[in-house]
Amino acid sequence: MSDHIAAMLDVHPQAAEISEKSKLTECIAACHQCAQTCTSCADACLAEDMVSDLVSCLRSDLDCADVCAATGIILMRQTAANPGVRRAMLEACRAACTACAEECERHAGMHEHCRICAAACRRCEQACAALLAASG
Repeated sequence: MSDHIAAMLDVHPQAAEISEKSKLTECIAACHQCAQTCTSCADACLAEDMVSDLVSCLRSDLDCADVCAATGIILMRQTAANPGVRRAMLEACRAACTACAEECERHAGMHEHCRICAAACRRCEQACAALLAASG
């Protein structure tokens, strides 16, 4: 996926204005992957016998999926980007990923889908932090 993201950023008419392109590409890919993984984890939680024990996990999964998807989409847009909005989205995404990872880690011993989801959230959390640091 990141090859297509990098290719689109490379051919964008404002590509010269895009600094930290590798971190941006990695972050967009991590956001999309995390959104898909969290959505899948929520669906798997719904299929568990003790779904009532996973309500907080489900909520964290769905919140994180929505925030990550929106962040990835906003980061992909380069024309007339608003740095304040971009920073706010990265910070929100990082916070959602942290919360979801912590919740999924509580269930990771019993549910493999939660372990996988927590790992995707941690990767996205790190990618957002790296892009924030590179953006100054």
